[in-house]
Amino acid sequence: MPGQKRKYNVRFPPGRIKKIMQKDTEVGRMATAVPVIISKALEMFLISLLTKTSLITQSKNSRVMSISHMKQCIESEKLFDFLKELAEQASGSSAAKESKAKGKCLGHRKKWHNKSIKTKSPEKDELPRGII
Repeated sequence: MPGQKRKYNVRFPPGRIKKIMQKDTEVGRMATAVPVIISKALEMFLISLLTKTSLITQSKNSRVMSISHMKQCIESEKLFDFLKELAEQASGSSAAKESKAKGKCLGHRKKWHNKSIKTKSPEKDELPRGII
């Protein structure tokens, strides 16, 4: 039936990809399949990047993937050469953020151990008047 929309099995929403593409003034109308194909290509690219980065992470006996692992993957694989400038920018700005974050970790927490909790003890004044 021509009026029904098809559901595609993709991880990235084609509608959002279409909006991003149409922000460019040179992009006009596009076929319905174009955002779906780009979504699938993006998924395949990320699988490749993350698989190779996870191999580097495992080779360093680490359990947490970091920016340095990803940067090493980008530098070692010719396929990811176009990401070298972005990786250099990200590693520079993330190092600055991490150093700032280390100083803030303890500063934002309230120190509850310094505050004493006042407990009410029953006194004569607090008892109902008819009892005493």
